[in-house]
Amino acid sequence: MVRLERLRAGHAPALLAFERENREWFARSVEDRGDAYFAEFDARHTALPAEQEAGTCHFHVVVGEDGEPVGRVNLVDVTGGSAELGYRVAERAAGRGVATAAVREVCRPAGGPYGLSELWAVTTLDNPASRAVLERTGFVPGGDARPGGRPGVRYRRHLDGPG
Repeated sequence: MVRLERLRAGHAPALLAFERENREWFARSVEDRGDAYFAEFDARHTALPAEQEAGTCHFHVVVGEDGEPVGRVNLVDVTGGSAELGYRVAERAAGRGVATAAVREVCRPAGGPYGLSELWAVTTLDNPASRAVLERTGFVPGGDARPGGRPGVRYRRHLDGPG
């Protein structure tokens, strides 16, 4: 159904197109990245592999059957064996299990070669699809949060090794 690819420089053109195509869709549920994100995309994308090499972040592209990006799933703020999970799925792939499959898939390297023991994520109360993805993939609510200043929930998942 989907596969994850670790982010590399060659993903830049397709990811920029993905972000532009889905900007309005994403802004319905998360804070918009702003015009500067798109204007500075190439420079930012060029810097991301160094963050991966340092082990402070792990970025992934979710690739669909057509070979094009249909999502992103990232582990950021890696510290002390934990990281924050973030993900986004294209509008054309929404409601088809892509986010659930991608989150499940990223837990394999997270609990294996990345050496993480816990992931956490936050989502807003008015985003039931995101809450459902987290709950289907083993995350449990762990307290209140205010992503983007909106009421939300913080989720946690303990990793017992790969997947």
